[in-house]
Amino acid sequence: MASTHALLDVSGAEKTFGANRVLGGIDFSVARGEFVSLLGPSGCGKTTLLRIVAGLMAADRGSVRLDGAEITNVPTHKRNVGVVFQNYALFPHLTVAENVAFGLRVQKFAPEQIGKTVERFLDLVHLGEKASQPVRGLSGGQQQRVAVARALAVAPKLLLLDEPFSALDRKLREGMQIDLKRILREVGITTVLVTHDQEEALVMSDRIAVMNRGEIEQFAAPADVYLRPQSLFVLGFVGHAARIEGHVLTSQNGLVEVETPLGLLKAPGNFVSGSTVTVAVRPEYIRVNDASPEPDSNMIQATLTEIVFQGSKSHLHFIGNGDTPILVEASQLPRDLRPGATATLTWRFGDGLSFPPERSA
Repeated sequence: MASTHALLDVSGAEKTFGANRVLGGIDFSVARGEFVSLLGPSGCGKTTLLRIVAGLMAADRGSVRLDGAEITNVPTHKRNVGVVFQNYALFPHLTVAENVAFGLRVQKFAPEQIGKTVERFLDLVHLGEKASQPVRGLSGGQQQRVAVARALAVAPKLLLLDEPFSALDRKLREGMQIDLKRILREVGITTVLVTHDQEEALVMSDRIAVMNRGEIEQFAAPADVYLRPQSLFVLGFVGHAARIEGHVLTSQNGLVEVETPLGLLKAPGNFVSGSTVTVAVRPEYIRVNDASPEPDSNMIQATLTEIVFQGSKSHLHFIGNGDTPILVEASQLPRDLRPGATATLTWRFGDGLSFPPERSA
């Protein structure tokens, strides 16, 4: 059923290629003015879903509605949807201004309106001074901004971004993410981004749809996806976490007590006694050799194997009983701690997570 508040509604989308099920009946809605990311590994179905929304591919079953209108069988050029591809798909023989004007000319806008619109959007992406230059002479970041300006110039109801930053180096990519977020906020356009980069999705999105094997495992705000992942897959794909498997001893008052190779651990949860669960904790919540840990805290012993310096933070890699890897993120390195040393690791019960076994393929 379509959402009454959504600009985009995809209902029951299915797609198979031979024996390979790429989409398994996905329901997906985006509110007007919202920025949503489709996040997942290669082959999870995110690009296929985007192409179905754009009209570049037909679903085997399901429907697509845009602004209340059924567009499932509407050709791409009549959907009023803008698309920015990985390779930008610019016309190398045209100038920057001519590239931005292309869609306007196709739609037979008046020359005066074309000129004003091109000027507006080139100024918006800070490329007004490049208007008369050949597009092939621009840097990758500049070409990406031209592609965005061209897509926005025709005033689409929906903007689709297919990994538009993948060809840029890290520093430029991070700058473009912030710049594009500013541009889209100023224009106020509804946007769907396809990406495999978790940091990109966390930085840019109002909501993130984490996809796995043709399904959406979680669709929520970035903070919820990171802090309250609904599956082991989401936990592992978005951020880092220690994962410790064990068996439930007791479950009461919203806490589950689990017997593990590292000792008894407690975490929020509700499971039947005897069931197999995974206790998890994000690396920034773990304290090393804390002189005064809080009363409701887990405590384990582990051996430091490696320190990875990352500028403003360091990753400390530990190994616990049963060869269990434990990752700790520290803003300051603990004194006199070197690889090979044994340390006490603690974290509050409430900072942990618990999950049932991961479903098989």
